[in-house]
Amino acid sequence: MEKAVKVVAGNVQRACRKRNRQTDVPGRLQARHRCIIPASGYYEWTTKPDGKQPYYISAADGGVLSFAGLWDRWKNPETGELVVSCTIMVTDANALTRVIHDRTPVILEPAHFRTWLDGSGGTDLLRSAAEDRLRMWPVSRRVNKTGSGDDDPTLIEEVAV
Repeated sequence: MEKAVKVVAGNVQRACRKRNRQTDVPGRLQARHRCIIPASGYYEWTTKPDGKQPYYISAADGGVLSFAGLWDRWKNPETGELVVSCTIMVTDANALTRVIHDRTPVILEPAHFRTWLDGSGGTDLLRSAAEDRLRMWPVSRRVNKTGSGDDDPTLIEEVAV
């Protein structure tokens, strides 16, 4: 039986340093391990004097964001269970998001989906989103807190800060 595990962020520079010696292709970026992870948006936090403030970042046109990802299947050494996991590739933030965080997910444009997935697109695809591609706004501090009222559509509504 396969069990999914949490998605983590994979640094582009670190993944590119691990090279496949036979093909000289960055090892973790080989085509057989590439994927696209769709998302309506994502959260980042900035530190304010009164605590951490979350922001929601989404496509400027309200569409779906397509994150460059890598996946793997491996056996948990402690339990022997087969695990399928993935990571979202991150890179340096663009000017919009840099004010709250120094990195951002790699967002692929539809024209690059095939080349990302088949491996013919290289590390040139792993760049920050264009400045006009994203929008961002402050949201409730209930984001990422467990307990009652921590999972509802109002979490992405803009709040005054």
